Amino acid sequence: MIHIIELRLPVDHPPEALSAAIVTRLGIPVSELLKIEIFKRSYDARKNIALSFTYIVDVVVKHEAAVLKRFVDDPQVRLTPDTSYHFVAQVTEQARRPELRPVVIGFGPCGIFAALLLAQMGLKPLILERGKAVRERTQDTWKLWRKNVLNPESNVQYGEGGAGTFSDGKLYSQIKDPKFYGRKVIQEFIKAGAPEEILYVAKPHIGTFRLVGIVETMREEIIALGGEIRFSQKVTGFDIECEQIRGVQLENGEHIAADHVILALGHSARDTFEALHEAGVYLEAKPFSVGFRIEHPQSMIDRARLGPHAGNPLIGAADYKLVHHANNGRSVYSFCMCPGGTVVAAASEPGRLVTNGMSQYSRNERNANAGIVVGITPEDYPGGPLAGIAYQRAIESKAFELGGGTYEAPGQLVGDFLMGRASTAFGSVTPSYKPGVHLTDLASSLPAYAIEAIREALPAFEKKIKGFSMHDAVLTGVETRTSSPLRMTRGADFQSLNVKGLYPAGEGAGYAGGILSAGVDGIKVAEAVALSLLTH
Repeated sequence: MIHIIELRLPVDHPPEALSAAIVTRLGIPVSELLKIEIFKRSYDARKNIALSFTYIVDVVVKHEAAVLKRFVDDPQVRLTPDTSYHFVAQVTEQARRPELRPVVIGFGPCGIFAALLLAQMGLKPLILERGKAVRERTQDTWKLWRKNVLNPESNVQYGEGGAGTFSDGKLYSQIKDPKFYGRKVIQEFIKAGAPEEILYVAKPHIGTFRLVGIVETMREEIIALGGEIRFSQKVTGFDIECEQIRGVQLENGEHIAADHVILALGHSARDTFEALHEAGVYLEAKPFSVGFRIEHPQSMIDRARLGPHAGNPLIGAADYKLVHHANNGRSVYSFCMCPGGTVVAAASEPGRLVTNGMSQYSRNERNANAGIVVGITPEDYPGGPLAGIAYQRAIESKAFELGGGTYEAPGQLVGDFLMGRASTAFGSVTPSYKPGVHLTDLASSLPAYAIEAIREALPAFEKKIKGFSMHDAVLTGVETRTSSPLRMTRGADFQSLNVKGLYPAGEGAGYAGGILSAGVDGIKVAEAVALSLLTH
């Protein structure tokens, strides 16, 4: 096949326009164009230009070698790269040794893909997930949102599907992916029921409601391939002998022997981080970010970002990505922007409050929301690898107190925040956070340097998006789970630096940020485990 990039067409082009553009670009008769596959489609909605789609396509043509020869010096026309996934191993039932069964701890995006790949290679993993199956977990999560009742073991952070289940379901990342593992992740989602367009649209997403069924389908495939999944199975200890993992201890007292354990914990498994530290596993503190969620009318963001193209159904709700380097040396940036979405309660510990953003596939809710967060480093929270957890907990406890101690979140209008005064009434923007937003002064909810940086950043963002610092926009506190506060450092073989057979993976280990990158990391770690098992 031939790979062609930068084919530009009006958004409302007829279907035949794409083939016409291809034959014109290649200088061939239409009769020689045999097949078209869209590899990627993005849109260009800059103001003052015609709204257009930009395509990357793979095509089958007659006389392929001759066509490629004519374009040998053109970097935009070349042989299609091999994007198919190739398993590093395939174990038959006869060759598989039951005593080598790998264990996966955690069943979020990383754990799902690690387990799925192990199962597809014939290795029949055992998965231990501290939370519940996704539908039971959803019911528990709704109890917090509707009734202010938190289940510490079944919530936005813990349970089948991980934190990504209650998010925008974004499936794009800036990771380097020369082996196209990201396409394997997306293809598996499609196979499990996701829309086929996520394979080629520039910024694919699934949305929470669709993710629930997709996660269940992937679980069923793992089980059908011989994997076993145990829910409500919390790992509390690690059996390590002579710098080799020998097994794990469950909260119910059961010991599971294993010499290959994948740690796909997610970024909020604080008690498990503590157990790993107590067992002597090498951990180190890493940077993360803290801040608030900001909400604007989605229609305002659409107008500011898309101009005359706002509201075009072929484009959908507009997003944004912003960064500002403050005078105090801090970086402030938008995080996990959710077009047409809601701000959600994401607490996992009693007496502490955390927010996150979520949207459905349709992205048709009234408000846009995003984290506005400030980067911090271990210098801000000295004290060892677990100090970042204490730092997060202190902020979350303060937010719980400011919100009234009922899991309502503390909030403030942007105009009042900039003026340094408490808010007393909402304006034109109604916050979406449930159980509710308690208006107050957010100045005491974050360290002074973070408040100072955000106050400087919001007017700067106004220069990029008109209306961003509008008085009635709502800030809701706090956002602390942007990424893991520590890294479970691993070597080139994907194993812990000081414990053989222990494979830190995904967001909790500090090696991913989002569904796609976590899934990719799960694949890489599964490959490393498979190769290790087969060489023992």
